[in-house]
Amino acid sequence: MEIPCTPKSSYKGENNSGNFSPLLLPQTPAMTKLGFGTSVSVYHLHRSPRFGNERSPWAIKKRNTRAQRKIISERLYKEAKILSSLNHPNIVGFRGFITIPDGREVLLMEECTQSLGDLIESFCNSYDALSPSTIYQVVASISRALQYLHEDEKLIHGDIKSFNILIKGQLNSIKLCDFGVSLNIGEDGTSDEEYIGTLPWTAPEALEDGPITEKVDIFAFGLTIYEMLTLKSPHVDSFDESLMDLTGKSELLDDSVEEPYGTRPELPSLGAEYNDIVALFNWCTEEDYKKRPRARDMLSALIT
Repeated sequence: MEIPCTPKSSYKGENNSGNFSPLLLPQTPAMTKLGFGTSVSVYHLHRSPRFGNERSPWAIKKRNTRAQRKIISERLYKEAKILSSLNHPNIVGFRGFITIPDGREVLLMEECTQSLGDLIESFCNSYDALSPSTIYQVVASISRALQYLHEDEKLIHGDIKSFNILIKGQLNSIKLCDFGVSLNIGEDGTSDEEYIGTLPWTAPEALEDGPITEKVDIFAFGLTIYEMLTLKSPHVDSFDESLMDLTGKSELLDDSVEEPYGTRPELPSLGAEYNDIVALFNWCTEEDYKKRPRARDMLSALIT
């Protein structure tokens, strides 16, 4: 297995001879957990000073011991390969990919302070919505990341939601993460790869075996705007948390899927200061994917 590393990284992963990276990770109980899913966990990795200079911490994503090894290992490797090829200020930075002695794969990344999902949860008991300025910052940052992915790299992210958007500091920078289920865009503008995503954020055409285009990301981002406007997940009354980490085309993603998934959830009444944001939400969640904006259109809407 060839492990991708950016030229800037001096860390190499497992090679064909079975040697391991010299990077020694602390035992899991000694590390601070930053986040988790049903198959992976993300930890803080403190990096000791070198030559008297402080070094920024890294986040490490590790497959859980009880996770389905083949599927999750393939996802981590795919994510590492994609991240190592990307270079954008609104996409989380790649730092390395290694295999540790117990056989588990570890992805090393730039560490951010929290996810947008964490921020939303921290506000949900005190506010009715994130401030318009905060939402504008998120929309602008992620629109830039999506324009880069869709137009320059010909990639569909495939799992846009608040917990896959990371924040550094006090909104100092906002970055897209988690590329384990991303899809390539073909010359005709569609992908022939299987769309996985997360069910409550899934576009209607993905539920109905329609064409998979960059617009599935736009629909999912529209529902991420919904999260910021309501401080809750889309379709929360019908949402089963076991669907947060699908590992393949679920039998739920067939003709048995009924509303509300793939639809535009209703917003509560909001002040006039949110009118433009509500209009963008409606635009992104059009049922007909051809009517949704491109990422560059969202950026233009913010400027005008």
